[in-house]
Amino acid sequence: MSDTFGKLIRTARKQKEYSQRELAKLIKVDYTYLSKLENDHAGYPPSEDVIDLLALHLDLTDRKDELRRLAGRISPDETKVFEELVKKYKQMPALLRRMRDEPEFAQKLLQQTTQDCEEKLT
Repeated sequence: MSDTFGKLIRTARKQKEYSQRELAKLIKVDYTYLSKLENDHAGYPPSEDVIDLLALHLDLTDRKDELRRLAGRISPDETKVFEELVKKYKQMPALLRRMRDEPEFAQKLLQQTTQDCEEKLT
């Protein structure tokens, strides 16, 4: 089973022998928020600052990209690509909402895109 953001930081926190309250104080968040992060119930991705502080205090600096991905954050490069697409295609936000709300549609669209790419390569 693959790690989630919460499982990864909980495991690292326990290895460092921090309590949730101790780590929360170090990363400057409320311990209840840290608990939600560890249980993957925060409702929104943690900020870049929180991710950076977690990585620093849990000795996960070499895994920051993985932490960002698992947390649901996108990289600055991905942000730039997204912003360019939204500027070029005004319907992009509506498409993304539909993909979020209709997983079957998203899966079908991604399968078709993958198939089209493979056909172009052959």
